[in-house]
Amino acid sequence: MREIAVVAFAQTHHSATDEGHSESELILPPLEEVRRKTGLRKFGFTCSGSCDYLAGAPFSFVSALDALGAWPPISESHVEMDAAWALYEAWVRLQHGDVDSALVYGFGKSSQGDLREIMTLQLDPYYLAPLGLDQVSFAALQASAAGADRAALDEIVRRSRADGRVNPYALDLPDPAGDAFEVEPLRPYDIAPITDGAAAVVLAAGDLARELCERPAWITGLAHRIEPHYLGMRDLARSASAAEAARAAGVGKGHVDVAELHAQFSHEELILRQALELPEATAVNPSGGPLAANPVMATGLIRIGEAAQRILDGGASRTVGHASSGPCLQHNLVTVLEA
Repeated sequence: MREIAVVAFAQTHHSATDEGHSESELILPPLEEVRRKTGLRKFGFTCSGSCDYLAGAPFSFVSALDALGAWPPISESHVEMDAAWALYEAWVRLQHGDVDSALVYGFGKSSQGDLREIMTLQLDPYYLAPLGLDQVSFAALQASAAGADRAALDEIVRRSRADGRVNPYALDLPDPAGDAFEVEPLRPYDIAPITDGAAAVVLAAGDLARELCERPAWITGLAHRIEPHYLGMRDLARSASAAEAARAAGVGKGHVDVAELHAQFSHEELILRQALELPEATAVNPSGGPLAANPVMATGLIRIGEAAQRILDGGASRTVGHASSGPCLQHNLVTVLEA
């Protein structure tokens, strides 16, 4: 296996409303920042993650390529899901050995439509989607199954929003307040906020990583696992796929200073903590996590980028970045990064 590291990470200053930027305009600042950090203008491979349903137009990722420039030609790919899986594809591509660098980016503008209605379209169109249950309703079923303590959920939201307020890229959200339910037992503040944003990561292999970065965040473990789409075939109180991905990635083989978890609902952090067997000493989502900013299709990549940035900055020596896709933590990707 080739040594591969995250050598640069950048993200937008996320917004809760549509600021009028096209996809190309949204992704351009992070792209320029990682180019500046690495000094690279051309990459051996490029892979992106996005969702046409968010843009309401087919092949929206093609128009976003305008931010990269049309010349010279590039080797490019795309995943119609969170860009964390684009990073996985880029990691596999680098393992081939014929290229040494890869650019990964993701973007999403949730403000343009009804996210709950849009995400329902990922469900089985014959048996699940016709029920009319959206992702929040499914999440409420999972929260009930997990028996999450209300005080614990409130503390997760309070901590996440407080951390987000000191993160210049996250949203400035107040502490949780109110006792009305969105879908019982979830309250409105238990749900990740509508967010527009983008992020970019540069991967480099071996000696190139050492040349580009003083302290690369080496990917020492990377795995993803999926479980049945139908909720009746799963134990919603736990995440078997997250636990299996964590074991395959080797999370438990050493201490974990920081874990960035793709928890879009407060109760998911409790389930993921248990699945990844994180000790109390591990700082979880010090960036604020998805409860402070949730640019769909980039949120998972941001978790990996935030975990890597802790190493790049010298603040941690071993971190974990987690991404999730599908209803109720159906599909999970776990990345272990080390200095």
